[in-house]
Amino acid sequence: MNQWALPTIAVLLLGYGALSGRLQSTVVTQAMVFVALGLLVGNRVLDLVDVDAANQFVRLLAEATLALVLFTDAVRVKLGTLRRESALPARLLGIGLPLTIVAGTLAGLALFPQLDLWTAAALATILAPTDAALGLPVVSNRRLPSRIRQGLNVESGLNDGVCVPLLIIFLTIAQAEEGVGHIEPLRVVLEEIGFGVIGGVVAGVVGAWVLRWFAARGWMEGTWQQINAVATPLLAYTVAAGLGGSGFIAAFTAGIVFGAVAGEQAEHSTFLAEQSGELLNAVTFLLFGAVLLGPALGELDWRVVLYAVGSLTVVRMLPVALALLGTGMRRVTVGFLGWFGPRGLASIVFVLILVEETELPERSLMLTVVTWTVALSVYAHGLTAWPGANRYADWYAAHRRDHGSMPESVPATEQRVRVPALPRKGEGPT
Repeated sequence: MNQWALPTIAVLLLGYGALSGRLQSTVVTQAMVFVALGLLVGNRVLDLVDVDAANQFVRLLAEATLALVLFTDAVRVKLGTLRRESALPARLLGIGLPLTIVAGTLAGLALFPQLDLWTAAALATILAPTDAALGLPVVSNRRLPSRIRQGLNVESGLNDGVCVPLLIIFLTIAQAEEGVGHIEPLRVVLEEIGFGVIGGVVAGVVGAWVLRWFAARGWMEGTWQQINAVATPLLAYTVAAGLGGSGFIAAFTAGIVFGAVAGEQAEHSTFLAEQSGELLNAVTFLLFGAVLLGPALGELDWRVVLYAVGSLTVVRMLPVALALLGTGMRRVTVGFLGWFGPRGLASIVFVLILVEETELPERSLMLTVVTWTVALSVYAHGLTAWPGANRYADWYAAHRRDHGSMPESVPATEQRVRVPALPRKGEGPT
């Protein structure tokens, strides 16, 4: 980046912040704004971002963002609540997610002959995690049935962590079969997962113990209780990475352990971590537009378009429909759940890891496909989230009056959504 890049980013953040309240009542989302601004900043008209030099910075930023998001999402996971209200997220994660990866793998093999089974599976896994923040009105509109909102939110919070070990496995086997890097797949997989879990458990226990023991005695000032919840995922990530494990598995594991051990104190201590994640998320999408989407404009062809569209529609929606067989949910609900599976932050991080850490010959193609899929998702899901949520809420209200109890209205315990937001017109407070 040249010397004016960071001041420009700061000005863009200030400008968006000034209008953020007004934009809450429109279909324009935060991600849409920052991707567009990034595309403008990154092109040669302003020439503020050196694309080649910025790649590593974007990856580090996106990794930090995802680690914070995984941690705060995991803190909000209540194991007891999941046991009571597990039916919908369990179907989405246990049936829908594997079928999505299978469908994405088949689509990749059909459209890109240069991909083998494992690279196609890695591409499908990169694009399998959903990002509820890109469809925020769907999970924050309290006119929607709680079971639907929380099902999508829990799915989004957990599928990042579920996909990490799968991606490690597929990339490790793909590199071994390509004969690059002299990798021992089983050893690498066990190290990534095992040391990731170890780092997460250790950091989660330490962070939660410090919070509970010292805060209970009045020794810990409120600001540092917030900082504690930022330092805990940092500790988890760095310990796991130092041991050779996955920092993302560590951050996610640390969040679950931290929430379980610290109890109610955990949620009250994560405000700074969530707001830091919000800031980093905005900057990540800004640089996504500048560093990844800009160069991808010249790489577009019909196969990339077809895969991107298919990934957001058939590849996602058909597995969700199959996962919901036997639940009694109406077609409108099945379609709603299937459509609102945006691709975002996790996919960006995963593909940057692939580009930076592997020597697969297909990594340039995979980067282009993921970039276009995420960009399409940012705008397609962003533009449809607000009107789609309201239309579905109207349908649900009308049918509930006519038919009484519905499968969609099974009570679900409320949890906070990932990204704080101001109420939109027609909604209650979030």
